[in-house]
Amino acid sequence: MNLLITEQAGITRITLNRPNEGNLLQLDDLRELAAAVTAAGAGENARAIVLAATGPDFCRGRGAGPASATKPTAVQMRSRVIDPILAAYRAIYDSPVPVIAAVQGPALGFGCAIASACDVLIASDRARFSLPEMEKNLPPTLAMSAHLRRVAPKMTAYLVLSLAEIDAKRAAETGLASMVVPHESFAQAIDELTATIASRQPVALRAIKEYLRSAPYMESRGAADFGANLLASVLSSQ
Repeated sequence: MNLLITEQAGITRITLNRPNEGNLLQLDDLRELAAAVTAAGAGENARAIVLAATGPDFCRGRGAGPASATKPTAVQMRSRVIDPILAAYRAIYDSPVPVIAAVQGPALGFGCAIASACDVLIASDRARFSLPEMEKNLPPTLAMSAHLRRVAPKMTAYLVLSLAEIDAKRAAETGLASMVVPHESFAQAIDELTATIASRQPVALRAIKEYLRSAPYMESRGAADFGANLLASVLSSQ
């Protein structure tokens, strides 16, 4: 298994565990990741999910699979390669509880996208971010979809077109990262955040995630009414 999964006090930690290969993810790993995120959010007492990694790299992207003897059709490419990637993104979006990316090192390509898809991104000052797919003339439209409503479109366009690798400070300045902490205190920062979340009621945390997921697609009045309904539901349950 290339994922390590632990749970304590309603906090599930899913850790990418292929450090000798930069935590590159194969298609089977993506399916496993999507299933793990979905399962972690399904528990009645689930409060949050932390996506982390072992070794110096968070995730250097998607690993190259075995070469095909024949060129796949567009339909085959969609089902074999694209759908597992989208399933990983959607598992995070659809999770009923917040998902936190704990990025301790380089997050490149798919690694950058999956971290961006999370609701909160805590970065070590050793973290780096890039979308380098255009080096091979591959438009990273799937990764770009993970950035929607998470990162300013102009920043996403810059990362894609320039092939630049930005540091954690720049990522925080542009909204890609929620906060940056010194690497020496990175683990402590994650523990402190998860301890705070673990002390909150699941119903309140689920309301926050539902609002984060849905409100950005609403006009302002609808978003306010949606928030009011969520709050009323939480208050009536306490």
